[in-house]
Amino acid sequence: MPLQIVSHPDYDAGFAAGHRFPMGKYTALMARLETLGLAEGLNRAELIGPRYLRLAHDETYVEQALTCTVPPHIEREIGFPVGERVSRRAQLAAGGTLASARLALRHGIACNAAGGSHHARRAQGAGFCTFNDVAVAALALLEDGLAENILVIDLDVHQGDGTAEILAGNASVFTFSMHAEKNYPVRKVASSLDIGLPDKTGDDAYLEVLADALAGLSRRGGWNVVFYNAGVDPHRDDRLGRLALSDEGLRRRERFVIEHFREAGVPLCGVIGGGYSTDVAALAARHAILFETAAAFA
Repeated sequence: MPLQIVSHPDYDAGFAAGHRFPMGKYTALMARLETLGLAEGLNRAELIGPRYLRLAHDETYVEQALTCTVPPHIEREIGFPVGERVSRRAQLAAGGTLASARLALRHGIACNAAGGSHHARRAQGAGFCTFNDVAVAALALLEDGLAENILVIDLDVHQGDGTAEILAGNASVFTFSMHAEKNYPVRKVASSLDIGLPDKTGDDAYLEVLADALAGLSRRGGWNVVFYNAGVDPHRDDRLGRLALSDEGLRRRERFVIEHFREAGVPLCGVIGGGYSTDVAALAARHAILFETAAAFA
Protein backbone atom coordinates (compact mmCIF):
# COMPACT_ATOMS: atom_id res chain seq x y z
CA MET A 1 0.00 0.00 0.00
CA PRO A 2 1.34 3.49 -0.80
CA LEU A 3 2.20 5.86 2.03
CA GLN A 4 -0.90 7.77 3.12
CA ILE A 5 -0.20 11.50 2.72
CA VAL A 6 -2.54 14.37 3.56
CA SER A 7 -2.19 17.67 1.72
CA HIS A 8 -4.10 20.57 0.19
CA PRO A 9 -3.15 23.28 -2.34
CA ASP A 10 -4.16 25.92 0.20
CA TYR A 11 -1.40 24.86 2.60
CA ASP A 12 0.43 27.54 0.60
CA ALA A 13 -1.08 30.88 1.63
CA GLY A 14 0.71 32.76 -1.14
CA PHE A 15 3.36 34.80 0.67
CA ALA A 16 5.88 36.74 -1.41
CA ALA A 17 9.02 34.80 -2.31
CA GLY A 18 11.22 36.93 -0.05
CA HIS A 19 9.10 36.51 3.09
CA ARG A 20 10.93 35.24 6.17
CA PHE A 21 8.50 32.31 6.30
CA PRO A 22 9.04 30.22 3.12
CA MET A 23 5.38 29.52 2.34
CA GLY A 24 6.25 28.21 -1.12
CA LYS A 25 7.82 25.10 0.40
CA TYR A 26 4.42 23.38 0.67
CA THR A 27 3.77 23.55 -3.06
CA ALA A 28 7.39 22.63 -3.77
CA LEU A 29 7.21 19.66 -1.41
CA MET A 30 4.18 18.18 -3.16
CA ALA A 31 5.85 18.67 -6.54
CA ARG A 32 8.89 16.86 -5.19
CA LEU A 33 6.79 13.97 -3.85
CA GLU A 34 5.02 13.63 -7.20
CA THR A 35 8.39 13.52 -8.98
CA LEU A 36 9.52 10.78 -6.58
CA GLY A 37 6.35 8.78 -7.23
CA LEU A 38 5.21 9.11 -3.63
CA ALA A 39 1.85 10.82 -4.16
CA GLU A 40 -0.27 7.75 -4.95
CA GLY A 41 -1.76 7.63 -1.45
CA LEU A 42 -2.78 11.28 -1.43
CA ASN A 43 -5.68 12.41 0.76
CA ARG A 44 -7.14 15.92 0.63
CA ALA A 45 -7.11 17.81 3.94
CA GLU A 46 -10.36 19.25 5.23
CA LEU A 47 -10.98 22.25 7.45
CA ILE A 48 -10.95 21.26 11.09
CA GLY A 49 -14.04 22.12 13.11
CA PRO A 50 -14.03 24.75 15.87
CA ARG A 51 -15.02 22.06 18.37
CA TYR A 52 -11.62 20.41 18.00
CA LEU A 53 -9.73 23.72 17.96
CA ARG A 54 -11.29 24.62 21.31
CA LEU A 55 -9.82 21.49 22.88
CA ALA A 56 -6.38 23.09 22.59
CA HIS A 57 -7.06 26.83 22.30
CA ASP A 58 -9.08 29.40 24.22
CA GLU A 59 -12.48 30.09 22.67
CA THR A 60 -11.68 33.80 22.30
CA TYR A 61 -8.51 33.14 20.31
CA VAL A 62 -10.21 30.51 18.14
CA GLU A 63 -12.93 33.03 17.25
CA GLN A 64 -10.33 35.71 16.49
CA ALA A 65 -8.36 33.41 14.20
CA LEU A 66 -11.45 32.11 12.39
CA THR A 67 -12.85 35.61 11.81
CA CYS A 68 -9.49 37.22 11.00
CA THR A 69 -9.69 39.59 13.98
CA VAL A 70 -6.49 38.56 15.77
CA PRO A 71 -5.16 41.62 17.66
CA PRO A 72 -2.13 43.28 16.04
CA HIS A 73 0.16 42.56 18.99
CA ILE A 74 -0.55 38.82 18.66
CA GLU A 75 -0.09 38.97 14.88
CA ARG A 76 3.34 40.49 15.52
CA GLU A 77 4.20 37.51 17.72
CA ILE A 78 2.95 35.13 15.04
CA GLY A 79 5.06 36.89 12.43
CA PHE A 80 2.39 37.67 9.84
CA PRO A 81 -1.21 38.95 9.66
CA VAL A 82 -3.94 36.35 10.07
CA GLY A 83 -6.01 37.14 7.02
CA GLU A 84 -8.44 34.85 5.22
CA ARG A 85 -5.79 32.74 3.46
CA VAL A 86 -3.68 32.29 6.60
CA SER A 87 -6.74 31.40 8.67
CA ARG A 88 -7.85 28.86 6.07
CA ARG A 89 -4.35 27.42 5.85
CA ALA A 90 -4.17 26.98 9.64
CA GLN A 91 -7.54 25.22 9.74
CA LEU A 92 -6.53 22.92 6.88
CA ALA A 93 -3.15 22.09 8.42
CA ALA A 94 -4.78 21.13 11.73
CA GLY A 95 -7.37 19.10 9.87
CA GLY A 96 -4.56 17.46 7.92
CA THR A 97 -2.69 16.42 11.04
CA LEU A 98 -5.83 14.95 12.60
CA ALA A 99 -6.61 13.09 9.36
CA SER A 100 -3.02 11.81 9.24
CA ALA A 101 -3.28 10.57 12.82
CA ARG A 102 -6.47 8.68 12.02
CA LEU A 103 -4.84 7.19 8.92
CA ALA A 104 -1.81 6.18 10.99
CA LEU A 105 -4.05 4.36 13.45
CA ARG A 106 -5.61 2.51 10.51
CA HIS A 107 -2.51 1.83 8.39
CA GLY A 108 0.41 2.11 10.81
CA ILE A 109 1.98 5.24 9.37
CA ALA A 110 0.84 8.43 7.62
CA CYS A 111 2.22 11.93 7.09
CA ASN A 112 0.83 15.42 6.76
CA ALA A 113 2.58 17.58 4.15
CA ALA A 114 2.35 20.49 6.61
CA GLY A 115 1.90 20.72 10.39
CA GLY A 116 4.20 20.99 13.35
CA SER A 117 3.04 24.47 14.42
CA HIS A 118 4.42 23.94 17.89
CA HIS A 119 4.77 27.55 19.10
CA ALA A 120 1.03 28.26 19.12
CA ARG A 121 -0.11 28.38 22.74
CA ARG A 122 -3.53 28.02 24.29
CA ALA A 123 -4.41 31.73 24.19
CA GLN A 124 -2.53 32.85 21.08
CA GLY A 125 -0.30 32.01 18.15
CA ALA A 126 3.43 32.74 17.99
CA GLY A 127 6.55 31.99 15.95
CA PHE A 128 4.87 31.49 12.54
CA CYS A 129 2.25 29.23 14.18
CA THR A 130 -1.48 30.03 14.24
CA PHE A 131 -3.06 26.81 15.58
CA ASN A 132 -1.10 24.05 17.30
CA ASP A 133 -2.11 21.20 15.01
CA VAL A 134 -0.37 18.40 16.93
CA ALA A 135 -1.91 19.44 20.26
CA VAL A 136 -5.32 19.77 18.59
CA ALA A 137 -5.04 16.35 16.96
CA ALA A 138 -3.77 14.63 20.11
CA LEU A 139 -6.61 16.02 22.20
CA ALA A 140 -9.12 15.13 19.47
CA LEU A 141 -7.97 11.50 19.50
CA LEU A 142 -8.41 11.41 23.26
CA GLU A 143 -11.81 13.11 23.03
CA ASP A 144 -13.01 10.62 20.42
CA GLY A 145 -11.74 7.60 22.35
CA LEU A 146 -9.23 6.65 19.65
CA ALA A 147 -6.19 6.78 21.94
CA GLU A 148 -5.36 6.73 25.63
CA ASN A 149 -1.57 7.11 25.68
CA ILE A 150 0.06 9.47 23.18
CA LEU A 151 3.71 10.36 22.59
CA VAL A 152 4.78 13.61 20.91
CA ILE A 153 8.35 13.62 19.57
CA ASP A 154 9.44 17.09 18.46
CA LEU A 155 12.81 17.23 16.68
CA ASP A 156 12.37 20.70 15.20
CA VAL A 157 15.41 22.83 16.07
CA HIS A 158 13.20 25.09 18.21
CA GLN A 159 11.73 23.92 21.50
CA GLY A 160 8.05 22.98 21.33
CA ASP A 161 6.92 25.51 23.92
CA GLY A 162 3.32 25.83 22.76
CA THR A 163 2.76 22.08 22.67
CA ALA A 164 4.27 21.78 26.15
CA GLU A 165 2.05 24.56 27.50
CA ILE A 166 -1.19 23.23 26.03
CA LEU A 167 -0.58 19.62 27.06
CA ALA A 168 0.98 20.30 30.47
CA GLY A 169 -0.62 18.20 33.17
CA ASN A 170 -2.36 15.85 30.74
CA ALA A 171 -1.40 12.39 31.95
CA SER A 172 -2.43 10.85 28.61
CA VAL A 173 0.17 12.74 26.54
CA PHE A 174 3.96 12.68 26.93
CA THR A 175 5.83 15.50 25.17
CA PHE A 176 9.50 15.19 24.18
CA SER A 177 11.43 18.03 22.57
CA MET A 178 15.07 17.87 21.44
CA HIS A 179 16.28 21.22 20.14
CA ALA A 180 19.06 23.80 20.04
CA GLU A 181 19.28 25.12 23.59
CA LYS A 182 20.25 28.68 22.61
CA ASN A 183 17.60 29.07 19.91
CA TYR A 184 14.05 30.48 19.96
CA PRO A 185 12.07 30.62 22.18
CA VAL A 186 14.16 32.40 24.78
CA ARG A 187 11.65 31.51 27.50
CA LYS A 188 11.03 27.81 27.11
CA VAL A 189 8.10 25.91 28.62
CA ALA A 190 8.95 22.57 30.20
CA SER A 191 7.93 19.52 28.18
CA SER A 192 7.63 16.10 29.80
CA LEU A 193 11.22 15.67 28.57
CA ASP A 194 13.47 18.36 27.10
CA ILE A 195 16.96 17.93 25.70
CA GLY A 196 18.75 21.14 24.73
CA LEU A 197 21.73 20.64 22.42
CA PRO A 198 24.77 22.91 22.08
CA ASP A 199 25.34 24.92 18.91
CA LYS A 200 26.91 23.08 15.97
CA THR A 201 25.91 19.62 17.16
CA GLY A 202 26.52 17.32 14.17
CA ASP A 203 25.11 14.05 12.89
CA ASP A 204 26.81 11.48 15.10
CA ALA A 205 26.49 13.37 18.39
CA TYR A 206 22.86 14.24 17.62
CA LEU A 207 21.88 10.67 16.83
CA GLU A 208 23.67 9.32 19.89
CA VAL A 209 21.63 11.58 22.18
CA LEU A 210 18.44 10.71 20.31
CA ALA A 211 19.09 6.98 20.62
CA ASP A 212 19.43 7.26 24.39
CA ALA A 213 16.23 9.29 24.61
CA LEU A 214 14.18 6.87 22.50
CA ALA A 215 15.42 3.93 24.54
CA GLY A 216 14.11 5.63 27.67
CA LEU A 217 10.78 6.43 26.03
CA SER A 218 10.39 2.82 24.91
CA ARG A 219 10.84 1.62 28.47
CA ARG A 220 7.75 3.64 29.38
CA GLY A 221 5.87 1.80 26.61
CA GLY A 222 2.19 1.47 25.89
CA TRP A 223 1.95 4.23 23.27
CA ASN A 224 -1.18 4.13 21.10
CA VAL A 225 0.27 6.58 18.58
CA VAL A 226 3.33 8.79 18.09
CA PHE A 227 3.18 12.29 16.62
CA TYR A 228 6.56 12.99 15.04
CA ASN A 229 7.54 16.58 14.23
CA ALA A 230 10.32 16.06 11.69
CA GLY A 231 11.46 19.67 11.38
CA VAL A 232 14.47 19.99 9.06
CA ASP A 233 15.77 23.20 10.63
CA PRO A 234 18.53 21.32 12.53
CA HIS A 235 20.21 21.23 9.09
CA ARG A 236 23.56 23.01 8.93
CA ASP A 237 22.35 25.31 6.11
CA ASP A 238 19.08 26.35 7.76
CA ARG A 239 18.64 30.11 8.22
CA LEU A 240 17.07 29.80 11.68
CA GLY A 241 18.86 26.75 13.03
CA ARG A 242 22.01 26.52 15.14
CA LEU A 243 22.78 22.83 14.71
CA ALA A 244 24.81 21.11 11.99
CA LEU A 245 23.01 18.09 10.57
CA SER A 246 23.70 17.08 6.98
CA ASP A 247 21.18 15.74 4.48
CA GLU A 248 22.42 12.26 5.34
CA GLY A 249 22.07 13.05 9.04
CA LEU A 250 18.42 13.96 8.51
CA ARG A 251 17.91 10.75 6.55
CA ARG A 252 19.50 8.69 9.33
CA ARG A 253 17.34 10.49 11.90
CA GLU A 254 14.10 9.77 10.05
CA ARG A 255 15.04 6.13 9.54
CA PHE A 256 15.96 5.75 13.19
CA VAL A 257 12.76 7.28 14.58
CA ILE A 258 10.35 5.62 12.17
CA GLU A 259 11.97 2.20 12.32
CA HIS A 260 12.12 2.35 16.12
CA PHE A 261 8.37 2.75 16.50
CA ARG A 262 7.13 0.77 13.52
CA GLU A 263 9.14 -2.28 14.58
CA ALA A 264 7.45 -1.94 17.98
CA GLY A 265 4.06 -1.83 16.26
CA VAL A 266 3.31 1.76 17.30
CA PRO A 267 1.42 3.87 14.71
CA LEU A 268 3.28 7.02 13.68
CA CYS A 269 1.89 10.30 12.36
CA GLY A 270 4.55 12.51 10.76
CA VAL A 271 4.36 16.29 10.32
CA ILE A 272 6.98 18.38 8.55
CA GLY A 273 7.72 21.10 11.11
CA GLY A 274 10.16 23.91 10.47
CA GLY A 275 12.66 24.52 7.72
CA TYR A 276 13.91 27.90 6.54
CA SER A 277 15.88 28.67 3.39
CA THR A 278 15.75 30.99 0.42
CA ASP A 279 16.44 27.89 -1.71
CA VAL A 280 12.92 26.47 -1.65
CA ALA A 281 13.79 23.51 -3.88
CA ALA A 282 16.56 22.39 -1.52
CA LEU A 283 14.23 22.91 1.44
CA ALA A 284 11.50 20.82 -0.18
CA ALA A 285 14.02 18.06 -0.84
CA ARG A 286 14.93 18.01 2.87
CA HIS A 287 11.28 17.82 3.92
CA ALA A 288 10.73 15.03 1.38
CA ILE A 289 13.18 12.81 3.27
CA LEU A 290 10.47 12.15 5.89
CA PHE A 291 8.11 10.84 3.20
CA GLU A 292 10.79 8.84 1.38
CA THR A 293 11.68 7.12 4.63
CA ALA A 294 8.09 6.62 5.79
CA ALA A 295 7.15 5.05 2.44
CA ALA A 296 9.49 2.15 3.16
CA PHE A 297 7.36 1.30 6.21
CA ALA A 298 3.91 1.79 4.65
